[in-house]
Amino acid sequence: MGARSVGLPDVVPSGSLPSRVTIWEVGARDGLQNESVVVPVSVKLEFLSRLADAGLSVLEATSFVHPKWVPQLADAAELLAGLERRPGVVYPVLVPNERGLDRALEAGVSHIAIFASATETFASRNLNRTLESQFEMFAPTVARALEAGLSVRGYVSMCFGDPWEGPVSPSQVVAVGERLLEMGCSQVSLGDTIGVATPGQVEALVGGFRDVSSLAVHFHDTYGQALSNTLAALRCGVTTVDSSAGGLGGCPYAESATGNLATEDLVWMLDGLGVETGVDLDLLVSASVWMAERLGRPSPSRVVQALSK
Repeated sequence: MGARSVGLPDVVPSGSLPSRVTIWEVGARDGLQNESVVVPVSVKLEFLSRLADAGLSVLEATSFVHPKWVPQLADAAELLAGLERRPGVVYPVLVPNERGLDRALEAGVSHIAIFASATETFASRNLNRTLESQFEMFAPTVARALEAGLSVRGYVSMCFGDPWEGPVSPSQVVAVGERLLEMGCSQVSLGDTIGVATPGQVEALVGGFRDVSSLAVHFHDTYGQALSNTLAALRCGVTTVDSSAGGLGGCPYAESATGNLATEDLVWMLDGLGVETGVDLDLLVSASVWMAERLGRPSPSRVVQALSK
């Protein structure tokens, strides 16, 4: 007899948690961009449709990063042209600069995200900028997006540890995040890019921001800490969590990385805590099993593995 057939998980609320959490689904973008093969547009569109069927209201669809750097998402314009946008669902796209914004505007998007670094080395290696000069690149992009009526999110990478610099000071991360918010970003997502965070670090970092309601968290499960770190963030007042259906995605900076927090694992935990997400777990598992079949390998999500037996 399977877990769902006997009514699991049992709902036992816990104090100091929000009544509802918004899941920012990144599987179609952050997940698929790490695949070694290029997934056909038709498969991506079907995946997004199935995720919407499962009740996810934020589906990060693709990226307008130069195809040379992310060939897996070179079909961004084609995907958006073929996308059936559902009522009540938003489809953000990642843009690196003004050129990416131009392409996003041509595609008719309403939500974009920019990509910043909390450390000097990562800014140099991935943005060809210094920690300070990255803001010179973001400022015109954000300003133009806001003028066009778009909502802008800011990602901050290496918030808890950097493979070249080691531990990252919370004050340094807060300084970057606050600059993005002052620039006009409506939300800042704090990324544990190499998955080294622990709950105490999460509490210390989130507590350093003036407005917790403007924060989201993005954990990788490299060392098995993603769910515990998420719970710590929720207890601090965070109400938006990034995750990837089926645990899609990897981390190129740590050999042992197991990728993004799986959306199914997150929903199982939140369902058990009585926190609303609007997500149908069974439909979500079915969507991830479907995608895993197309990728030719099983999903790393523990919940997908347990419920698809």
